[in-house]
Amino acid sequence: MKVRIEVDAKHEETIVTIQAKEWTEELAAIVSKLQQQSATTGRLMGVENERTVLLEPSEIDFVYAENRRVLAAQGSNRIELRMKLYEAEELLAPYRFMRFSKSVIGNIERIARFELMFNGNLCVHYHSGNKEYVSRAYVAELKKRLVLGGDKDEH
Repeated sequence: MKVRIEVDAKHEETIVTIQAKEWTEELAAIVSKLQQQSATTGRLMGVENERTVLLEPSEIDFVYAENRRVLAAQGSNRIELRMKLYEAEELLAPYRFMRFSKSVIGNIERIARFELMFNGNLCVHYHSGNKEYVSRAYVAELKKRLVLGGDKDEH
């Protein structure tokens, strides 16, 4: 394995690119270690166009699972997170993310408005134009956290 590091003031953010013939356990361990490190800095690592990018939690609308992948929605961008949805939920909880459904975790700070649907679900609209649905089971908790500003751990 070769490691190449380029430090230059022209770079506005840190980008980690891994080039490999195939996915290996060694690569998984490296990505896991990088993700753990980024968790301590308050940012997540994602993969976009085969490049590793750092994501600010405050800029993510929601995180969702689809086709055995976990993706972060940032405006019109969809960035893959190399972690399980429950791991993302744990990392993002301090940033006012909460469960919307079995497959979605939403950032309640970025919600612009919401509509009650005929089936009891909520349709959440974000400032970015994205929208996502909140299952009935999570509607009461979302309303409580939006109206009262409370966190689930406060009581």
